[in-house]
This record gives sequence, structure tokens and C-alpha cells, in this order.
Amino acid sequence: MPSITTEEKNNINSKKLMIPFYKPIKKEIEVFEHSYKSKIPFLLKGPTGTGKSRFIEYMAYQLSKPLITVSCHEETSSTDLIGRYIIKGAETIWLDGPLTTAVKTGAILYLDEIAEARPDVIVAIHSLTDHRRELFIDKLGETIKAHPDFMLVASFNPGYQRGFKELKPSTRQRFVAISFDYPDSKIEADILINETDILPADAKKLVNIANKIRNLTELGLTETVSTRLLVDAAKLIHSGLPKRLAAHVAIVEPLTDDLEVINALKDLCDLMI
Repeated sequence: MPSITTEEKNNINSKKLMIPFYKPIKKEIEVFEHSYKSKIPFLLKGPTGTGKSRFIEYMAYQLSKPLITVSCHEETSSTDLIGRYIIKGAETIWLDGPLTTAVKTGAILYLDEIAEARPDVIVAIHSLTDHRRELFIDKLGETIKAHPDFMLVASFNPGYQRGFKELKPSTRQRFVAISFDYPDSKIEADILINETDILPADAKKLVNIANKIRNLTELGLTETVSTRLLVDAAKLIHSGLPKRLAAHVAIVEPLTDDLEVINALKDLCDLMI
């Protein structure tokens, strides 16, 4: 059997580094694969930092499909997604937006925090979320049939959006939906180790801190400790920052500006790490 060259080894190692790390929690991979085959839009529900975006990156890699991500905010409009005319030199030309590009090329389009976008965004995607699978471009007077490989994926945080901006039932029912939550302690520790090479004992301590804070519902935090915050803390610790300081700046400070709560949480971290 011939040996592989150094260049081939480097290519293999480079490819491994490009694979998004994802740790399955439930049956989300199986559900997504079947949704993709069945051409059904997919909705991810869950708190910030629970792996929704990473999951979509992982699935796009597994399916060998291009991924176009749009981080929605209160100014995101249908024009931003569909496209617009722009002036180029002496000409006025049409420039496709990310939605139109995905529809034409068969990419996976991920609308992150879709509830944050303006209402006209929901109107624009309706005809793509039912049997029609088509996009109407009003400014061009054209209707585009979606490429067979096109898939629409969206996410939102029901806990954060409640009472503020919610998805209407008529919109939700156009998607297959799955809920994301924080993983159990062992899986979450494995994620930290794989993401940052932190020592297992330190990973376990960070996860214990997170679970303790997540159970302190009386603090009234808008968001609690996400896995993303733990990864940040683990990276800082692995880089040599003192463990308690890393927990303070990566876990506690991002959660709140209330000085009393900050001091209480810092004391909690100091006791546990």
C-alpha cells in the first residue's frame, strides 16, 4: 500500500479542521435530514447560545450544501433579502439579495432570529414555505421557482421574544420545528473540551457554575448562562487567564449590569472554581 505524501496529509488535516464540531442532543440530525428530503422548512427554537447556528453549519457540511446566513434585526427588510437596484458607473443594475441567491442556487438559507425582522420579511418568504416553493420579486415582476436543493431554515428565542415579538401561528405552522436547550452536564463538558482543549476538571467546574446560575430564577436574568459563554470562559482559561477572572469576564459580566447581582455571581463563581 503506497504511503501518502506530506501534502496529502496536510490536506486531510485541513479538511478535518473545517468540519464543524457538533454534539447531537436528541434526534435533531435525523429530523433535519428528513425535512430536507421532504422540502419542508425548518424552525429552531431555543435560548441564545444553545448551538442552533452551529447545528445548521454542521448539517450544511454533512449534506455538502452551501449555507447562507442572515442575522436578522429590527431593520432587516424584504428588500435586504430579495435584492435591490444599485448604481454602477453609468448603469442601474439589479443585485440579488441572499434569499434570491439561495433560491436560485439551491443553498440552505438560515434566517437567524427571524422574529426580529420586519413583518414584510415574513410576507416575502410565505410562498417559499408551502407547496409553491417560489419567490415573487415585485421590483422585477418575476416569480422564481426554488431550486430543488433550496431549504429555508429559521431560528428564534421564544423565551426572549415572549410579549415582545413573536412568530404568528400561521407562520410557525409552515415549518417543522424542534426545540433546543442547554445540553446535559456530560455533553456540555465534552463540548468545552472539544472546542477549547480545556482540562476535563476545569470544564466540569464551568458547567457546574452554569447549572447553578441557570437554577437561580429569582435573579430575573433576561438570558442565563449559554454554552457559548462557557466556551469563551474555557478559551480564556486555556490561554492562561486565571480561572476566576475568566469566569467573571466571560460568564458573569455579559449576563447583567446590576452590580448587586454581578457581585453575588462573582462570589458564587469564586466558591466553585
